[in-house]
Amino acid sequence: MSDIENARRALIQRILEGDGKAARITRNAAFDDSGLSGPAQIMTDKVVNNAYRVTDGDIAAVKASGLSEDEVFEVVVCAAVGQAARQYEAARAALEATFGEDERAPSSPR
Repeated sequence: MSDIENARRALIQRILEGDGKAARITRNAAFDDSGLSGPAQIMTDKVVNNAYRVTDGDIAAVKASGLSEDEVFEVVVCAAVGQAARQYEAARAALEATFGEDERAPSSPR
């Protein structure tokens, strides 16, 4: 397994399972873009689909719903890394479909 693949796996494991202010279930929900509610889900959807549209108002709404600033930061990071992981997997699948298994990167940790 390559150093880059090891680093990618370690990053995902750390943000989802490591110590943090946000609950692990919340971090996993943000990573998967599924299972949050209210302002947190709205903000996560924006991070995943149109990150440039996240506003100070979105952050304030999530904080007003009960998350601390540290928790909001972790939710945003998990949502962004989750979307990046999905895009990476889609790109790998496209390469595999085009070039076959020999061109495919090592499998995902999720």
